[in-house]
Amino acid sequence: MDADVIVVGAGLAGLAACHELVTAGRRVALIDQENAGNLGGQAFWSFGGLFLVDSPEQRRLGVRDSLDLAWRDWQGSAGWDRLEGPGAEDEWAVRWGRAYVEFAAGEKRSWLRQLGVKLTPMVGWAERGGGTAFGHGNSVPRFHVAWGTGTGVSEPFADRARDAAKQNRLTFHHRHRVDQLLVEGGRVIGVSGAVLAPDDAPRGAPTNRTVIGDFTLKAPAVILATGGIGGNHELVRRYWPERLGAPPREMITGVPAYVDGRMLEIAAEAGARLVNRDRMWHYVEGVRNWAPIWPRHAIRILPGPSPLWFDALGRRLPHPALPGYDTMATLKHLRTTPDLAAHDHSWFIVTETMLAKEFALSGSEQNADITNRNLLGVLRSRLGKGAPKEVAAFRDKGADFVVADDLETLVAKMNDLTDQPLLDPALIRRQIEDRDAQMDNPYAKDVQVQGIHNSRRYKGDRWARTSAPHKVLGPQAGPLIGVKLHVLTRKSLGGLQTDLSSRVLTPDGDVLEGLYAAGEAAGFGGGGLHGYNALEGTFLGGCIFSGRAAGRALSGRN
Repeated sequence: MDADVIVVGAGLAGLAACHELVTAGRRVALIDQENAGNLGGQAFWSFGGLFLVDSPEQRRLGVRDSLDLAWRDWQGSAGWDRLEGPGAEDEWAVRWGRAYVEFAAGEKRSWLRQLGVKLTPMVGWAERGGGTAFGHGNSVPRFHVAWGTGTGVSEPFADRARDAAKQNRLTFHHRHRVDQLLVEGGRVIGVSGAVLAPDDAPRGAPTNRTVIGDFTLKAPAVILATGGIGGNHELVRRYWPERLGAPPREMITGVPAYVDGRMLEIAAEAGARLVNRDRMWHYVEGVRNWAPIWPRHAIRILPGPSPLWFDALGRRLPHPALPGYDTMATLKHLRTTPDLAAHDHSWFIVTETMLAKEFALSGSEQNADITNRNLLGVLRSRLGKGAPKEVAAFRDKGADFVVADDLETLVAKMNDLTDQPLLDPALIRRQIEDRDAQMDNPYAKDVQVQGIHNSRRYKGDRWARTSAPHKVLGPQAGPLIGVKLHVLTRKSLGGLQTDLSSRVLTPDGDVLEGLYAAGEAAGFGGGGLHGYNALEGTFLGGCIFSGRAAGRALSGRN
């Protein structure tokens, strides 16, 4: 045997599994098709959000949370409905969901702190929901941001892997692409594949697929931590669910090209069961990166509650398709409304005041102040006047941004960004004036305006994420900005079905001996612990939790 355990995939889930394994004295072979500069995978590029329940950070901001409330929110958001009959697709997903929420309300924070993951004081209120008490959405803010953003979460695990390699407890096999799982007597005993030519491309950039050799590695157990399908638009379209209408003709990409889904099919060929493949998490607030790293590189705007959101024909989106409320409801509205099916975009119209305080950009490279752990820089950029420099760069250089001093000029510039002029400035003016008429009182009938006032009651949003209520066409709010928004591909919510020890199951519900899965490849656990919706801050945590479970199971600690 070449190792006690082979881990395929050097992202966060794989690194979490490696940490548990080497801590228990196991010898690990870590395989990844990319170069050493990509250690940490997609987590490195993330904003570093972590879903926590009843944390000290929440309590300091006056948030009252509990395991019971979080579990109610999780169930209402997940909407698991594949629970009947033998081999139900959601059978293990529900158990994983409950276990994860208990982890988030229990030892998650302290365990991560012991590993060197520290949190900023900020707690964001993501996915505010569909407007019902039991339904999708977070009842309270739970989105905790790590110091260092995604790097602050992935690098402590990556550093432990590097240290383990120096101590000969872990062997890196970079530029090795797994093409087959080796099965003998119904048990997975190793992997084989191609050795790829060296490539020193920067982190996240595409690398060559030139084959210069082959390899075989054997071990009593293999953990697949190879991510989802977000970088492979062909697979996204193949499994796009009918409930979300037709997939857009053009999408942009929120993950590097190596997030290709290859190992899912390879695992299925070896006898593994794939479930819930039609559950996906794609964002509708994507903009093209003016300084791209990977093909069709997308950046997501994390909006506050105030931006006015219009469809491609210039109509305000209805509740709950509002900024920061319900990602899947918004995607469904944009893709299933009959006269919108031919259009792949929507629009934000904001004031400079809104942009400065309410636009955050997802990604470690888009938040240098937090990524570099510069507290003074954070205070200046998040609490001071003017937009953070990264947001200002998109406003000034981004292909999807236009700026004007008056609405008619702005709409004309917006029309210049599409093949034909679809927006009527008179229609847009009328809707904005109707909205602005709601701003003279601290209450309103407009649901979005109600949400702005609700947001301002939460200290964290009032200080850093929600501008003071104001009229879009008022003279004091600064120039107007139009932003063309695209669908960006990101996460898979389904995948390999696993039990609570991360053991992969077969279509008959039996354990496929020797094979484990973690992270996005396992639908973050059980083949779908999020169900149909995510509460945000749950992707990094899901990778950590399922990777930890796999490592502990193979260490005899579960």
